[in-house]
Amino acid sequence: MSRRKKAETAFAALKKVIPAPETELAYDDPWQLLVAVILSAQCTDARVNQVTPRLFERFPTVEDMAAVTHEEVFPLIQSISYPNNKSKHLVGSANLLVDEFDGCVPEAVQDLVRLPGVGRKTAQVVASVAFDVPTLAVDTHVFRVANRIGLTTDGATTPDKVERQLKRLLPPETWGEAHHLLILHGRYHCTARSPKCGSCVAAHCCDYKERLDRLPPPMGGLDRKKGTYFCATRNHYFDTPDQITDRAGVEQISCPRCGSMNVFLTKTGYTTKQVKDYRV
Repeated sequence: MSRRKKAETAFAALKKVIPAPETELAYDDPWQLLVAVILSAQCTDARVNQVTPRLFERFPTVEDMAAVTHEEVFPLIQSISYPNNKSKHLVGSANLLVDEFDGCVPEAVQDLVRLPGVGRKTAQVVASVAFDVPTLAVDTHVFRVANRIGLTTDGATTPDKVERQLKRLLPPETWGEAHHLLILHGRYHCTARSPKCGSCVAAHCCDYKERLDRLPPPMGGLDRKKGTYFCATRNHYFDTPDQITDRAGVEQISCPRCGSMNVFLTKTGYTTKQVKDYRV
């Protein structure tokens, strides 16, 4: 299946279970969205949504935020990650918006990234969600899920590379929707540590699931008393393994005697082989 066909198949499946893909941040206008996205860096949307009502009640407009010091903002966001830096970013962004943009949040990514605390990802999220600018921000969820499904090539080792590949693969009018579909799927289903592959609607076209299915099944009848590991190639037990890097660049446990990666844990019977994964 080509990457383009894989993308069509995967997104069609995801849209059946995520019929309204959109941001989970609560906001009423572009300024509130900007604030929420700045606060969401390395923090959950749920936590941000708990904090912003009081923050917006105290500082409802850009001008209100620009008129205070970051020390006055800090107590209202101290339960957010990195509250000291983020309070400075919020006040700094408000001041720049008042001074150079008439108190309005700009639509262009190149203008948004001038604001304190606003990197390319944040700028693209605001531009896309608030102003329907065709762009596709890549966060940790998008990076992981796009690579797992196989929407990118092996060379997509950074968020910037994933962004470029996805933009070449997908029509611009679908970028915003694709961004939210991949985020929501990664947040609730294709999670970093325990992806729910068994119930995934996109499993039939997912490279990661295909690799998992190729792993050898558990081996029964192993004797834990004879060793921690069992080499199925030479049929012997051992306690201290070697390490070897496979063709996919994944470090695997190997047999110290023959170098085989066909090794099983005697405690569980499961293979020690690891499938290549993608996290940033």
